[in-house]
Amino acid sequence: MKRDLYIDFAKGLATLSVIFIHTTYWSGQFYVPGELRILSLLFDVVLFYALSGITSSGNIEKTMYRLLKLQITYMIFVTVLFFADYFFKVLGMQFFGQNWLMDYYGTFGGKLVPKSISMQPQWENLGNWYLHQYSNADTFPVVMGSFWYLKVYFILALFGTLIVKFFSQHIPHIIVLCFVLCAIFNIFPQYYPSGQVGYVTFYLAIFLIGNQMKGKKIPAKWIAPFYLVVISILVGLFWFYDTGLFYQLNKQKFPPKWSYMLYLSFCLLTLFVGYNRLKIEKNSLITYIGKNAIFYYFAQGITSSLIYFVVVPLKDSMEWYLLLPIVFSINLIMVIPLAEGLKKLDDIVWKILEFLRKKTVSQKI
Repeated sequence: MKRDLYIDFAKGLATLSVIFIHTTYWSGQFYVPGELRILSLLFDVVLFYALSGITSSGNIEKTMYRLLKLQITYMIFVTVLFFADYFFKVLGMQFFGQNWLMDYYGTFGGKLVPKSISMQPQWENLGNWYLHQYSNADTFPVVMGSFWYLKVYFILALFGTLIVKFFSQHIPHIIVLCFVLCAIFNIFPQYYPSGQVGYVTFYLAIFLIGNQMKGKKIPAKWIAPFYLVVISILVGLFWFYDTGLFYQLNKQKFPPKWSYMLYLSFCLLTLFVGYNRLKIEKNSLITYIGKNAIFYYFAQGITSSLIYFVVVPLKDSMEWYLLLPIVFSINLIMVIPLAEGLKKLDDIVWKILEFLRKKTVSQKI
């Protein structure tokens, strides 16, 4: 079956959008206007959940293998992260003093200053990371700030695949149920469940909508009315919240509240309008990034932390509209080789695992 390059293209653009979001929301927090930071959320990680729904076949065995492979790839990455974090802390202490990290992040109003910094390897942190308990990596704060997506994805992929496999005829009803629960959680916020329930309830509906769109496309006659409705929703949000939206929307993302859910309607509609309509015939850098999105997603957490070292000396010396393109470009330039290095390391580890597996099998025989 021929690979649908539109899926890879959309994943690539979504990955680039995440890099831009983390550039504006982390190191950009004290020089990028709030309006632009909110606009950057127009194309957010929700696209990955919708695309996962489109590509889901309901094959449980395939899904479990893919999740297991992702878990091992994730464990390889956080192992590298663990030692890199320790190396940077020790190196920084040697050159800039004992409190260099706290002094450095203090330039950003103290929002990123860790409560305590240990110069000894915290091995329990590595074990917790393996189990998706995302305690902070002191020198790379953006990494763990990105990983909420991964835990939700594991849960979502498993539940979504089971629903597609065993309850395919009831998917429309389950989507309605998910949105009803979302409405209840928002109308009665005191009952909004803690943990991952609020995330999964909303994103599962998006996953299943994506699955229902598989092989279909939105009729041309409905595109303009749909966009009219969506634009009306966005105008209504800004009318209701006024400038407060610029300060509240990102907070309402964790976990998803109704304003954030409605705000995502534009990017979801755009994704589905292009699906089965926009033909991507050739591979490009964007489709390549889409095919390897997980490595670029991992890498951007590190590079989006490192660009603080660029922003700190420059944030007061030039206008934001000059600094942001520079910082974003530097972020991309760093992401590409790092992602490729992680991909190469992943290939090496998998070859080692395959070698050990064959050795074990041959010894049993």
